[in-house]
Amino acid sequence: MCGVAGVVDYERDLRQQRPLLAVMTETMACRGPDAEGHWLAPHAAIGHRRLSVIDIEGGKQPMTVAEAGRDLVCLTYSGEVYNFRELRTDLIGLGHRFRTRSDTEVVLRGYMQWGINVVDRLNGMFAFAIWDARSEELMLVRDRMGVKPLYYYPLRDGVVFGSEPKAILAHPRVSRRMDANGLREVLEMVKTPEQAVFAGMAEVRPGQVVTVRRGALTKRTYWALQAREHTDDLDTTIETVRALLVDSVERQLVSDVPLCSLLSGGLDSSAVTAIAARALAAAGQGPIRSFSVDFVGHDENFVVDDIHLSADTPFARELVAHVGADHEEIFLDSRVLGDEALRAKVIGATDLPPAFWGDMWPSLYRLFQAVREQSTVALSGEAADEVFGGYPWFHDPETVRAQTFPWLAPATNALFDGKALFDRGLLDKLGMAEFLGDSYAQAVAECPILPGEDPVERRMREHSYLNLTRFVAALLDRKDRMSMAVGLEVRVPFCDHRLVDYVFNVPWAMKTFDGREKSLLRAATRDILPESILQRVKVPYPTTQDPGYERALRGLLANVLSDPGSPVLPLIDTATARALIASPLGATSRKYERMGMEMVLGLNSWLSAYSITPEL
Repeated sequence: MCGVAGVVDYERDLRQQRPLLAVMTETMACRGPDAEGHWLAPHAAIGHRRLSVIDIEGGKQPMTVAEAGRDLVCLTYSGEVYNFRELRTDLIGLGHRFRTRSDTEVVLRGYMQWGINVVDRLNGMFAFAIWDARSEELMLVRDRMGVKPLYYYPLRDGVVFGSEPKAILAHPRVSRRMDANGLREVLEMVKTPEQAVFAGMAEVRPGQVVTVRRGALTKRTYWALQAREHTDDLDTTIETVRALLVDSVERQLVSDVPLCSLLSGGLDSSAVTAIAARALAAAGQGPIRSFSVDFVGHDENFVVDDIHLSADTPFARELVAHVGADHEEIFLDSRVLGDEALRAKVIGATDLPPAFWGDMWPSLYRLFQAVREQSTVALSGEAADEVFGGYPWFHDPETVRAQTFPWLAPATNALFDGKALFDRGLLDKLGMAEFLGDSYAQAVAECPILPGEDPVERRMREHSYLNLTRFVAALLDRKDRMSMAVGLEVRVPFCDHRLVDYVFNVPWAMKTFDGREKSLLRAATRDILPESILQRVKVPYPTTQDPGYERALRGLLANVLSDPGSPVLPLIDTATARALIASPLGATSRKYERMGMEMVLGLNSWLSAYSITPEL
């Protein structure tokens, strides 16, 4: 999958800056464990770390196009373009000659043919930087759904960029600071587009090109969700969803290294696995390799709660038998999730405090670590709930009416509120309520609408837009960081922009035509899935129900409170935190308890590891 990094400086000669570039790229060795490359010019230093997936020998980077012994264009690229074979054929027809079989060279040659408008032709997940030596311009590009990350830090005379903040922070002219805006981003489950937690740093928005020239930095949106009238009838809509999903999965099976699927036994991952199994079998390449995750003793001791209505393992096993997958179950010990060394690895991978549903981060890390021992690429069912309306908050009238982000409405807020242990005076000073209101208003104002659209349909379109642009971004970021921390590439077929765009414009009444969540997806995959999985209610990624984990969190929190040097202490209500530790397990809302502790512990570890004092 790779990591990219670099510097553009119009007032300095960067040709002697290879040691600095090496330090920046080395910070992302986990993203690209197979190779490292550097390219230097008078005003640009471009670096790359490579995870070899396609054309293992030929796809080395940074990659250049030269003429008369002079490099004209340099590309450092992260991701996969799934339609690169078709584009390669087109470019050959236009006279281009290729040295490699890689999708990287297709992007590079596409730029030579079509300029930056090549992005309009790409189907995939990607983040890349192009330095055009002819015009001395840098272009930073991110895929339409933001599957792959890309950050930048403007300088007075240029820019520093990288796949992760850590690469940018390695530059001596970049300061490690967090102001009030950054702390607001940490404390609320809202990922504001372009806003980074580190002061002065920005994130390239999904579907955006950032261009850096002498004395100027400009932004252009090349793709965004658009409102269009949907004219297909129900049968045609179901057929179209099926065709788009099958095409997306089949495109994403291209790999020169071992590939697998991540299988929970839910509708989304089962659909991806079943389609992949069929495609591989038809090509004589089966069976599909698959992996599931659970906690030791969880299946036997599973307790139904308001979000986990059934255990995953029995359903995963049924799907495995149904498609004939080569399957492995990964069982995690809940006790290790509180291990401080493991949690430090998580923070080092994210560059951010892993606050919300904190046990998911170390459990994902361990899962991906186990998968990586046997596969380099994995298919995931992530984003289907955002695309098809699978979350409970899509179907609760009170939540739909609430003028806030649906996952933060009164009925669901307990799942994502980590502020319970923070000082109320601090929260008032930060203006968290105003911040949330402003963020929500900004997001709704962006949402495209159809003139004269039915009020219910318009509201559900807004609901979908909020999930597709604000909620899924956090989940994709978590999956990217935890997978790339161990050198695993995770692909997300439900993020194919063609599928997202089509379903976004399907009326809500049609999306729920059978009175259920994800009606279209269920109908589109009915013939390839067991009935039990088709009827299964949405269940999120498993979190541990072991009370020992919460006990471990309380122990870690006690350590923070007992250390006067803990950087988070000025931000929290220590009396409330001590009362929580002293209370019996389960005496108050466990969601608030765990979420509050996760937030405090994650923020404290991050502030300490990155030597940051919030500037408030």
